[in-house]
Amino acid sequence: MMASVTIADAAVISRIDVRGNSRVDASTVRGNVTITPGSSFSNDDIDESVKRLFATGLFSDVQISVSGSTLVVTVAENQIVNQVVFNGNKKIKDTQLKSTVQIQPLGAYNPQILEADVQAIRDAYTAIGRSDATVTTRLVPVDGGRVNIAFEINEGDRTKIASINFVGNQAFGDGRLADVITTKRSGMLSFLSRKDVYDEDKLRADEELLRRFYYNRGYADFRVISSSAELDETRNEYVLNITVEEGERYTFGAVNVESTVPGVDTEGLQRLLETRSGAVYSAKDVEDSILAISDRVAGEGYPFAQVTPRGDRDFTNRTISVTYLVDEGTRAYVERIEIRGNTRTRDYVIRREFDLAEGDAFNQVLVRRAKKRLDALGFFESVNISTQPGSEPDRVVLIVDVKDQPTGEFGVGGGYSNNDGFTATLDITERNFLGRGQFIRASVGGGSDSRTYSLSFTEPYFLGYRLAAGFDIFRNTDKSYTGFDQTDQGINLRLGIPITEKLALTTAYKLTSTEYEYTSLANIDSNPERAVIADGGRITSALSYTLSYNSLDDQKLPREGISAKFTQEYAGLGGDADYLKTTAKATYFHMLSESADMIGQVSVGGGHVMATSGNLRVFDHFFLGQETIRGFDTRGIGPRVFDGTTNVDSAGGTTYFNGSLEVSTPMPFISRDLGLRLNAFADAATLYGSDISATDLDGQTVEGSDMAWRASVGLGLTWASPFGPLRVYYAEPVVKEDGDDIKKFGFGASTRF
Repeated sequence: MMASVTIADAAVISRIDVRGNSRVDASTVRGNVTITPGSSFSNDDIDESVKRLFATGLFSDVQISVSGSTLVVTVAENQIVNQVVFNGNKKIKDTQLKSTVQIQPLGAYNPQILEADVQAIRDAYTAIGRSDATVTTRLVPVDGGRVNIAFEINEGDRTKIASINFVGNQAFGDGRLADVITTKRSGMLSFLSRKDVYDEDKLRADEELLRRFYYNRGYADFRVISSSAELDETRNEYVLNITVEEGERYTFGAVNVESTVPGVDTEGLQRLLETRSGAVYSAKDVEDSILAISDRVAGEGYPFAQVTPRGDRDFTNRTISVTYLVDEGTRAYVERIEIRGNTRTRDYVIRREFDLAEGDAFNQVLVRRAKKRLDALGFFESVNISTQPGSEPDRVVLIVDVKDQPTGEFGVGGGYSNNDGFTATLDITERNFLGRGQFIRASVGGGSDSRTYSLSFTEPYFLGYRLAAGFDIFRNTDKSYTGFDQTDQGINLRLGIPITEKLALTTAYKLTSTEYEYTSLANIDSNPERAVIADGGRITSALSYTLSYNSLDDQKLPREGISAKFTQEYAGLGGDADYLKTTAKATYFHMLSESADMIGQVSVGGGHVMATSGNLRVFDHFFLGQETIRGFDTRGIGPRVFDGTTNVDSAGGTTYFNGSLEVSTPMPFISRDLGLRLNAFADAATLYGSDISATDLDGQTVEGSDMAWRASVGLGLTWASPFGPLRVYYAEPVVKEDGDDIKKFGFGASTRF
């Protein structure tokens, strides 16, 4: 690029003469010249005109001179880009690269932009873990002053992360901290998960994850001293080094609530606190306490109240006393909420996650809650919410910057179950259907003795309210019964109602048609299900509700928290079934050793079914086995139907209780990056009671209806593989009854790619 400026001898020109242009109109050139005929000008005006003409990207050379009373502007036009092609790319598609570069067909050729595009392509390859990719360009002139541009790409090999080193950590081992961050060391199957791709922004996010991890475990003085990535170009590998300073571990000292706002009940607010004196300090508990107080105070008519935690460290006793001060905050209103960056997700899907709208009182706590909800949707790579001053001093503009990410999945699954052999599933899932935030899934699967088909849809904001309404359509065929095949088909309508952030209520109506097809007529009279298959089928019309509580810290690998459900189902709204079924289950997770990442788990459950008219049918009963107590087969425990002295089959039971103790830890002597965990467990369960009529049994008897506990102990191995969770276990029954079906070895798998 060249430019020349001839100092003007005259202060005023009468006209502007444009030379050298062939495709660009002269008026376009004159429009970018700051000098006008009849007006005085200086050399600064000439310099500015040259800069503006170059900034258009249309010219490779600009010269401005004065000849008498004429300003002569001589230009050399850039070539026009005829075609842009990419060669050698396999890992990144042409469409993605076209959106990455600035140079486009029919645009002006600019060497500086071309150089920037080369770097942009290299950055795109670095983002997918190929830092050694090389990009060159080839220009091919064509007729009419046009040029074809080819980007020649050598994608190179994947740039691996050889190791992640932590320095300065004492309370937690390297393996535990490696579990916290999202960047992972390269392994045998890393090409599937893509978590071993180095990215500077990702490393900064990992620093924040480490800070939150330590802050929530008492280390309030924790800080990341440095984090760096060293690239060994000869081996094409990164080594990450993260240096930390843990500091001392604190517990909560005195915890109080104070208020300068008249009328606020501080004693009532004290009961809302998640922070307790003597407990290990946790920043999350402080945040949850602020949110609970803010909600209560705003609900009592103080929309501008601001809750500020004030910490007082006692370095000698290593305690932090916290006082929550409720004060009258700045009176500010939300002028508008501006959404930026969403190319797919619709604005209203983002706006509805806010508990405040234009015109409402500005509340920073509600803004933080909205960000948490948006992150939890899984629709976005990143979510950032910032504020800008509004048109008035008491007005605030909320700026929501998001970046959409893919939300669709095409899944192929496979597995093995003890009663159905090898199975396979195929499903298509979209979690953000048409950018509306709706969930839809279609699935088909089967094994040697089963076929399953289902279609599910969920609208998370039914009628504009935070109500999750949806339906499931299904058809399942089971050929594992003796003498007949069973086919269930129907529809399930459901409505989920959030009560709190952790507690939810789900109501549902389910209509099921069950059909039976005889496969062995000789077994009809000796089969306990004979009474319900004699007419060839039945209709079940059931209404249910479920109360769910979930405080788990991680849905995939919980380490702390409780998951509990209580369900009641009533069948009798028409149809052939008449019963009331009640079930409950609760599981508690607790970290037994942070350094060893040893997790303890306690589960308890129970259920009871009773007829609301007549007697129960066989399939109305509960059936328990390996899914509840390992070491026993499906439908392996509980009352049995006997034909004289012959054990015919399971009769099910009206009441059950179960419990389980389990401890899991990373597999010893194996890299924790593989995701292998060793489990030791003990299960116990009892299934008893029967409400089958004597007429239905037709001379057969039900035995083992008294309460009798079974128990088993065993070891298992869980692999959080890139394909999905894989589980294998061996269980030894230590307490059993005659007639129980034993299955000591169990294996389960599901895959998605």
